[in-house]
Amino acid sequence: MKKTLAIISILFLFSCSDGKEIQPINQDIKELVFASGQLEWDDSYNLTAQTDGVIQNANFEVGDSISKGKVIATIDNEINKINAETSQEQLVISNQNISSSAPALLQLEQNIQFAESKYLQDKKQAERYERLNQQSIGSKVEYENAQLSAKNSLSNLNSLKRQYALILQQAKQQQIATKGLLKNNQVIQDYNLIKVTESGTIIKKLKTNGDYVRKGEIIATIANQTKVEAVLNVDENSIGKVKLGQTVFVKLNTNKDIIYNGKITEILAAFDTQTQSFICKVTFDKLVINSLFGTQLEANILVGEKKNALLIPRSYLGFGNKVNVKGKDEYVIIKTGIISTEYVEVLEGINKNDILLPLKL
Repeated sequence: MKKTLAIISILFLFSCSDGKEIQPINQDIKELVFASGQLEWDDSYNLTAQTDGVIQNANFEVGDSISKGKVIATIDNEINKINAETSQEQLVISNQNISSSAPALLQLEQNIQFAESKYLQDKKQAERYERLNQQSIGSKVEYENAQLSAKNSLSNLNSLKRQYALILQQAKQQQIATKGLLKNNQVIQDYNLIKVTESGTIIKKLKTNGDYVRKGEIIATIANQTKVEAVLNVDENSIGKVKLGQTVFVKLNTNKDIIYNGKITEILAAFDTQTQSFICKVTFDKLVINSLFGTQLEANILVGEKKNALLIPRSYLGFGNKVNVKGKDEYVIIKTGIISTEYVEVLEGINKNDILLPLKL
């Protein structure tokens, strides 16, 4: 159970040899909030499957350091491969359709050449009849027919040119659409490759060769080993005392002989129902050597500190903050500061010259 602790640097001095009468003493005191937790690495993220299929070539293990862009596994999804190959073949056809050798364009080009020849011939004929008409030679009907033929030939030529431009435009549009489809299918095909998005160390391996995965399922968890932090579970009765920037003393269960100093850098606002506590994160002042993700730990958060405080043992404090002062007929009510399971800080009510007696049972 989480509790508030107070640490003082000396033992209390007693005023008589039987140890029952004591005097308060002035000494420094620190108030600590106890919390358990574990080591985690910052910038952790889940590497998820982007498509459905069977995991293959999963050549990675927990603890492996991997760089950004590295392929650590593949997903066997034939549909993605087929779609990409089909789009590639369609693009070849689209490219051919806009070339000068495309059947539709080649046929129209020949028709245009024929139409140009016919127009030039009809134009010369119309000009000949126009000169004759100006000299009043020939019939008016022949003149008008020649003019009409030339006009129709020009209209047919222009129509074929517009048709050529339209078919070429449609072919180019189809090429653009096919290129886009190919790129899209290549991206989807690339989802078959499980690539590392940010450099780090693998801390969890959730899938292996032969596992069938669906889109969105987690394959591995990766974190930055160089950014170690402690994640603490703080009791709801103590969270009100915890503030950003407070000093934290951390002992790892793997080596309790070393105490690491850190600072509270984040206090999550929401209550964690799984641990029934509030979550606080601690950044260490110095690099934690050989840190293992998930290492269990114990921490003490420095939430208060008093210099030269007046202290008495906790066992001499009764209900209602009453103490038994020698020479007093009734209990004296004191005002307390820091209270722990062993010691009490006295703010008002007695001084260091008063002698305290054990409480009467």
